Amino acid sequence: MKFSIHLRKYTQFPPRRRVVVTGVGVVSPLGTGSELAWSRLLKGHCGIISLKDEEYSKLPSRVAAVIPVENDTEIAKALSKSNLKLMAPATCIALVATAEALTKADWNPKSDAEKEVTGVALGMGMIDLKDVCETNNALKLGYNKVSPFFVPRILPNMAAGHISIKYGFRGPNHAVSTACATGAHSIGDAFRFIRNGDADVMVCGGAESCISPLAIAGFCRLRALSTSFNDKPEKASRPFDKLRDGFVMGEGAAVVVLEEYEHALRRNAKMYAEILGYGLSGDAAHITSPKEDGSGAILSMSRALHDSNITNNEISYINAHATSTPIGDGIESTAIRTLFKENLKDIMVSSTKGAHGHLLGAAGNLEAVFTILACYHGIVPPTINLDEPIDNLNYVANVPQKWNKTRRIALKNSFGFGGTNATLCISNI
Repeated sequence: MKFSIHLRKYTQFPPRRRVVVTGVGVVSPLGTGSELAWSRLLKGHCGIISLKDEEYSKLPSRVAAVIPVENDTEIAKALSKSNLKLMAPATCIALVATAEALTKADWNPKSDAEKEVTGVALGMGMIDLKDVCETNNALKLGYNKVSPFFVPRILPNMAAGHISIKYGFRGPNHAVSTACATGAHSIGDAFRFIRNGDADVMVCGGAESCISPLAIAGFCRLRALSTSFNDKPEKASRPFDKLRDGFVMGEGAAVVVLEEYEHALRRNAKMYAEILGYGLSGDAAHITSPKEDGSGAILSMSRALHDSNITNNEISYINAHATSTPIGDGIESTAIRTLFKENLKDIMVSSTKGAHGHLLGAAGNLEAVFTILACYHGIVPPTINLDEPIDNLNYVANVPQKWNKTRRIALKNSFGFGGTNATLCISNI
């Protein structure tokens, strides 16, 4: 199998600005708070549950990865009736994740100058279909029954807008919507904003909260969801396993604070990791399936390596997109084996979606947070429910593995419907 990868040659520029991670925030099916979610991930917990409501009873897939709201007063407050009147659920939880990330970054700018160099890049993969259906029903009762906040609630850029407004950030205000690659693209774009001098600090990531009977039905009609584990929801998401039969819808938000290195150094900020590079590509093949030869993923990973100015043999961990679908996981494995054939024995590959499902537009950013924490702590999270691997790659099956490298460099892959691909290159400091 041969691939011709053409990478552009750039003229010499001044040294690029370094970009580091100084804060992370998480709202996920594994819990609220990055430390809690990380701890549960390493312990092999799973946030996937059965959907018990009657409206799901006749659907082929009746499992989902849901944010545990019970006993979580912070999330209950965020999803209050007054907030949901103004904002979509995804926006509400994005604000919670942002608050944690900014607290961990210890970034609370007061001056106009500081606010003007702080931006937001945060998106979502799809809007809340339940809101659309309910508003359409309201319209049937009369024009005045339609909420004046309906359109602002469903705009994909409104989470970024609310974050900017709440904190007064007046740098780039950017929203990405590239299906399941949204979160990774958001972080990558924010990285480039800082590297190019458009901002010194960026609040970035993604949010998704669209689990509903219509959404589940729609993905079921695509034959994309798991349907064989309705009675054992914790076993339903099983990336790289021979029994995988589709992904499990999830919800949540994850936010990363990126910062120019010298800016972070001057204020003595804690640095979790460094973003080294960013690669993008298109499959140009099919609306839902990746190209069979894995060339789209190969291009994305190759461009991230090139952008980072590192070689293949410097990578020792890949956080895979692998969603537990029969087609996608195999193609990603093919891409990894094709690109890294010389040093596969030295690479760990894992997908954390067995623990938290597929968060769609918030998948890449949540998994980027876990990759950042893996770089920071020197431990790689496991691929759970992996009983019969599809091949002999080191998929970090079921238990974490120590990452015994002085310089820990990882790739984070995210792929989306429409053939859109993103790869982030992340390392410890």
